[in-house]
Formats: sequence, structure tokens, C-alpha cells
Amino acid sequence: MVAALGIAAGLLVHIIAAAIGVSAVIVASAAAFAVLKWIGTLYLIYLGIQMLRSSFQTDKSPEQPQSHSPIDLRPPIDLRHVFAQGLLTNVLNAKIALFFLAFLPQFVDTDAPSKAVAFMSLGLLFNIVGTAWNFGVAWFAGALTSSKRYARIRVWLERGIGVLFVGVGVRLALAERP
Repeated sequence: MVAALGIAAGLLVHIIAAAIGVSAVIVASAAAFAVLKWIGTLYLIYLGIQMLRSSFQTDKSPEQPQSHSPIDLRPPIDLRHVFAQGLLTNVLNAKIALFFLAFLPQFVDTDAPSKAVAFMSLGLLFNIVGTAWNFGVAWFAGALTSSKRYARIRVWLERGIGVLFVGVGVRLALAERP
């Protein structure tokens, strides 16, 4: 749920940027868009590599007793770090800026006295709905991780997700600007 709040905070940055016109400048500037894209791409690859490294560190080694699951071997999670990861993942996603410029303006009334306020209202509504969805996903994931079956497959899930993050990062690096 802390990651979901970080994602929501990152989305709030994009909402404000779009409402005051910064997103339009980023999308219009090839250099600014490329910088944001590359920083986001490198961060996504970094997260994937960290997940892969973590999954191999928690794998059972011969000197560890067989009665412990990989979950027992993990250090406590720093919630500030989790929040920061959610925030950075969303702030550094250039596609979010494009989404807000392509999707939300259709719903802003051309006669609205303040288009920025209308844009902010729609963006906040989108953020609230998205955060509620992410809370549901977090709750489900929490319930899943408490099962004994999850302890057996967690390492392979982390490895798969790590590979997926690296793959998406590489794909973004190779993608042409939309």
C-alpha cells in the first residue's frame, strides 16, 4: 500500500505538470522527452536488476537450515524506500505525461472558467480511482504472500518480474518516440 501511495504521489506530479503546461513542454521538446525517457528507462532496468539480485540472495544456500523459507531471510522493509520507488517509477515515466496530454483534455469543457482547475479535478479523480485499484492489488498480493505456496514460488516470481522490468526497460530504450 505504501508503494501505491508513492505511485499516487508520482501521478500527482504529472497532474500538476500537465495542468500548468510543463507536460506540453516536455512532449514538445524532443530533448526533454528523451532525457525523461532515458532516466526512466535506466531506473526501470536498475529496479529489474535489483529484483534479480535480491531473488538470488534469498535463495537457499547449503549453510542455511532447510526449515527456513526465503521470506524468513529477508531484512525488514524500509517503507520510505518503497514509497520512493513507487514515486520515482511514476515520475520518470514519460508515457504518463503523454497520457495526460492525449486523454484528459477531451474531458475539459472548452467553456470552463479555469481549464487548469478542471484538469486538476479530472487528474485527481483519476488518481483516486487508480490508487483505490492499487490498494486492492496490494491487499490481494498481501493475502497471497501469507500462503505457504507463495514462499515456494516467490523467488521465481521475483526473477521473472526482474527479467520483465529489464526487458521493458530495454524495449523502451530501443523504442522510437511516439
